[in-house]
Amino acid sequence: MFSPDRTERLRGQLDTARRRLDTARSHTGRVATAAGAAMATAGLFTPEVTGESLVATVVATGAGLVFLPTRKATKFKETKVVTEHHDGMSVRTRTEPTHQARTASVLYAAPGVSLMAVLVAERIVPGVHWGEALAVALWSAGTWWLRPGRAARHMLVPPLPPVEKTADVAVAEQPAYEHPAAQWWAERAAVEGGAAPGTLLEEVERTGESAMRAVIRSVIPGEPVPDISVRRLSALMDVPEDLIAVGPVPGRGASVRLLTVGTADEALDARTVWATRIAPLAMPGATITEINFGRMTAAVDMTKEIDA
Repeated sequence: MFSPDRTERLRGQLDTARRRLDTARSHTGRVATAAGAAMATAGLFTPEVTGESLVATVVATGAGLVFLPTRKATKFKETKVVTEHHDGMSVRTRTEPTHQARTASVLYAAPGVSLMAVLVAERIVPGVHWGEALAVALWSAGTWWLRPGRAARHMLVPPLPPVEKTADVAVAEQPAYEHPAAQWWAERAAVEGGAAPGTLLEEVERTGESAMRAVIRSVIPGEPVPDISVRRLSALMDVPEDLIAVGPVPGRGASVRLLTVGTADEALDARTVWATRIAPLAMPGATITEINFGRMTAAVDMTKEIDA
């Protein structure tokens, strides 16, 4: 049993396949029309090709009628046939195609039958007659424009509606940033020609009233973070240069860099909090040897942090 989402995806895939198959049939019909026009034109000047052209037309038309989905018409008529014989009477049911199926079959066969008529006329009439040339032109133009075979198929199996266009110009979806500082960085620093193009700001952590630390990551996997000018960041953030530092992340490669801004408050420094508040009560004598910064979920006022 498929889930509703899975069923919807399968339905979409089937609709896409049907549209592609209908397009392929349309192109095949165009090729067949061009081939028929070429055979009829050649028959005007070379009667010897009429036999081969007739055989090809019969085969193509017959194959199309065999694969024409006449059984997909709305309904079939059921006719009871009563037969009398010496042992009595027998009643049997005979299934007959509907008027719609018959009309579609006649419409589909019309181009092939009319082309055969033109070919036979070319064989009978000696030389090149203007009437023959007019018949070839009318058949070619009429079949190309009216497309009876395609109309007959669509009479039995209606085509799928065209895919609706949501917009002429695709609008790129804006990424959702987990922290206001990351969004500020993307809009101001990571733009082309900015202080840190091709980078993202992640793992933002507020370390004081006017201080923060974050990880700068290259948007291209495996590529190092480009050289970032502290002077340009200072001008962009309006923060003194000596309060901004860009350095390596302990234990990580050059695809990430550690950004620190401002001076961390003692009360918010992780090592100080551990040494003064946690270790004396829970784990006396224990010290922190390594700190891994995670992602913050609480929003922090980036404007206050940057403009401080």
